[in-house]
Amino acid sequence: MKKILFLAATSAIVLSSCSKLGKLTSENFAVTPTPLEAIGGEVPATINGTFPVKYMKKKAVVTVTPVLKYNGGEAVGQSATFQGEKVEGNGTTIKYKAGGVYTMKSNFTYEDPMLNSDLYARFDAKLGKKTVNIPEVKIGYGVLATSQLLSRCGMTASTAPDAFQRIIEQKQEANIKFLINQANLRASELNTVSIRDLGKILREINDNEETRALQNIEVSAYASPDGKFAFNEKLAEQRQNVSAGFLKGELKKIQMNADVDTKFTAEDWDGFQELISKSNLQDKDIILRVLSMYKDPEEREEQIRNMSEVFTDIKESILPELRRARLIVNYEIIGRSDDQILAQFKDDPSKLSVEELVYGANKLVTDDETRRQWNETLARQFPSDYRAFNNMAQVAITNGQTELAQTYLKQAASINKNAPEVNTNQALLALKNGDVAAAEGYLAKGSGSDTFKEVMGNLNIAKGNYTQAASDLAGVKSNSAALAQILAKDYTSAKATLGSIKNPDAITSYLQAVLAARTGDASTVTSALANAIKLDPTLADRAANDYEFVKYANAVKSLLK
Repeated sequence: MKKILFLAATSAIVLSSCSKLGKLTSENFAVTPTPLEAIGGEVPATINGTFPVKYMKKKAVVTVTPVLKYNGGEAVGQSATFQGEKVEGNGTTIKYKAGGVYTMKSNFTYEDPMLNSDLYARFDAKLGKKTVNIPEVKIGYGVLATSQLLSRCGMTASTAPDAFQRIIEQKQEANIKFLINQANLRASELNTVSIRDLGKILREINDNEETRALQNIEVSAYASPDGKFAFNEKLAEQRQNVSAGFLKGELKKIQMNADVDTKFTAEDWDGFQELISKSNLQDKDIILRVLSMYKDPEEREEQIRNMSEVFTDIKESILPELRRARLIVNYEIIGRSDDQILAQFKDDPSKLSVEELVYGANKLVTDDETRRQWNETLARQFPSDYRAFNNMAQVAITNGQTELAQTYLKQAASINKNAPEVNTNQALLALKNGDVAAAEGYLAKGSGSDTFKEVMGNLNIAKGNYTQAASDLAGVKSNSAALAQILAKDYTSAKATLGSIKNPDAITSYLQAVLAARTGDASTVTSALANAIKLDPTLADRAANDYEFVKYANAVKSLLK
């Protein structure tokens, strides 16, 4: 019996000596932020700790480890080691009599169960060679995970555009050249390819009024800038008249009623300067300098004539090109109307152009099945055009069919891996999968797509750059735009955005509840949450654990009964 009492007394002494460091409490810690918050997929925590006076024994070593505990698991953060004055080690020394303060930073990778979690400080302590038990201490709670709602916000996929133009402006031009000081039309000039092509276009316009529309016909005649101005003026006018007369005769032959606008230029200095600048003349820079220095035509000509060697080249290669008349036909090509495109697709889509097919799929049909038919036709008739597969992916993303969308995007990328719409949509899918790095890589090649700025805004939400995200999404009326504004604490803009969403859904209502909770609007918290849960019952569990509503816990509980 005495032996048993002796052993018990000995054990008590050992336990007493092993607990000389004593307990630490939550009052020895301050955590920022409180509650914790998920930012950029991480839960950062700054822990400011205090070792009380006469706590850290001179031979003690204490390692502090932050641990975030949640239902079903825990996440261990970065630890720090502290030691007494007589310990030789790499830890931070804390003096026994003075105590000490310290700061630790830790990051936890966010997981959904962390929505309802608690932060603890866990200790591994030794006094000399003996292990000392210091009970872990709850020091924080959370996590505020509103940023994670991004994955439940619909994102607008990028549509590859058409280049269809129903009315296309066209110009056909021909030149008639004249001999020096002459204004007569030579047969050789009236039989050139450009003159024949001009006549062909006039006949096409005249015979196809439904698809061709004449705007105007112009005749501009010129004389070269050499000789007397008065002579050149009269000569240019004569060239104008004979050229216009020729053109009117051609119009009469095909019975086409059209006016001919005429003008003449006595000395074509502009044309002269243009030809000089494009030439290989040795002294062309000097000639151009003369043109800039002298504005008087006669002074210009005199200065250039003084350059005897180069003027010979000018007479042979430049001036003959300026003795001319320009005949210009401005007209429009009129394409199929919307009704005609739709009718042609139904009758025989093979007769539609690539741009008509893309235009029809993007803008003339609305239901997904018909769009699929148009895009499949596009892919079949124009297999080297990536837009069909990209736009089928866009529809799949809109409908939440991410695997199908990825299949289409792979096909699109195999045709054009640098297409901005393909890369923007791949970035969007990467964001939905939580792969921020991949999204950033794809989006670097997405500039120019129609939703580039919007997806960039969503990427910045995922990265925790809320102010930049709100800027990127300015003017966009979507859940993610409102989310960015809430996270950036721009509550006025967030309220306006949420009220302007055309097709509000459960997340719209949930965000309205979050906004109301942050701005102290209790009645809206209740009504918006009720509507969100009605539209999507899975939000009930989130609402029950969401620290956004911690001040409205009773109201939330009543909704969930």
